[in-house]
Amino acid sequence: MNTVRQERLPQLDIFRALAILGVLHVHASSFAAGEQALHSPYYYWLNWINIFFKFGTPSFIFLSSFVLFYNYYGRPVIRSLVINFYRRRLKYILLPYLLVSMGYYALTLYVNGRLTQNLGDNLLSFSRALFSGSAYAHLYFVFISIQFYLLFPVLLKLLQSSRFLVKWTIPLGFALQWGFIFWNKYELHIVEKGSLAISYLAYYMMGAYIAIHFEKVKLWLIKPWREQPARQKGWTTLLVSLWLIAAFIHVQLWYMARHYGVWTDSLWYELLWNVHTILSALVLLYAAFLIHRRAPRRIVAFLTRLGELSFAIYLIHPLLLAIYRRFSNHIAPESLIYVFLVYGGLVFALGGSWFIVQFTFRRVPKSWIVLGSVPRSLESSPKLKSGHASDEMGKVNT
Repeated sequence: MNTVRQERLPQLDIFRALAILGVLHVHASSFAAGEQALHSPYYYWLNWINIFFKFGTPSFIFLSSFVLFYNYYGRPVIRSLVINFYRRRLKYILLPYLLVSMGYYALTLYVNGRLTQNLGDNLLSFSRALFSGSAYAHLYFVFISIQFYLLFPVLLKLLQSSRFLVKWTIPLGFALQWGFIFWNKYELHIVEKGSLAISYLAYYMMGAYIAIHFEKVKLWLIKPWREQPARQKGWTTLLVSLWLIAAFIHVQLWYMARHYGVWTDSLWYELLWNVHTILSALVLLYAAFLIHRRAPRRIVAFLTRLGELSFAIYLIHPLLLAIYRRFSNHIAPESLIYVFLVYGGLVFALGGSWFIVQFTFRRVPKSWIVLGSVPRSLESSPKLKSGHASDEMGKVNT
């Protein structure tokens, strides 16, 4: 088995940047797309922002799986590898998740005036939130990532040992994910099913399949359009077309439901979300390589740094968004200014998070305890630069 470490893929920093921008769009527009701006003349646009950009978190899930299999598929699953794998996840994923969950939960209790009341009940409630990824709305992503990390060595060993399983990885992912969807709809009725990794198994399995076959996929990603054969151009055009069609239908379905109250079976929303976002992951992968190859250096540098900071930005941006909303909720939703206000929240959350995270990584010792691993470009110690690596939000280990 080939144990040579894989080459680093700087394009994936751009992928992460595009995905975190998707997350920020959804979170910045969440109130507006709900009932707050339902009667605004600009509601269609606000709803469009909220639904179209839902590819953010699923794309991160796909990328996390891709990175893990890209880095580990060629290595034998031995005791030292498994121990080192879990040590890094414990240090750079689980510890930040625990501390950030505590912070957000305490802040929520404080805002609601319950921080010093019923300490025992608060601790019990927090433990339940911690083990369901619901200490704050966005932390479910880290929680499902932890679930996948627990299963990863087993999945890795299975795929290493069976060509049959590798061949059928993607169909098996869809089958298991949708089997759970039907089972939950008609029997289990788990309300917070989005906090369970099996709800995203198709994304994990697609990430694994592409990582295992990356040498072939890479030819599609790196070859300029003019040099691609006609058949490859046709498949790329079909992918982008199907992605746009699925996204448009997904947006329309939610607009009809939210604005006019015309709801349909929940399976349709599930299906369109699944098709829209899984195609988005492939389009973002292609776009990341295209941007890295063709975009001006300043844009590439901007997106690369954003991608490097994406995990830490993901952790803290809801706090800044909440602060922004407390001081900017006086504009009527019927006004065009309200639309700019929504985007103002995005800019404030992104810019503020970026500044805080970058400053903390550069100036605060042991900042990884709360924010995850420090990007190589911000590490000041040569010893550190040759040391750790992790895969928050799909960072490549080299």
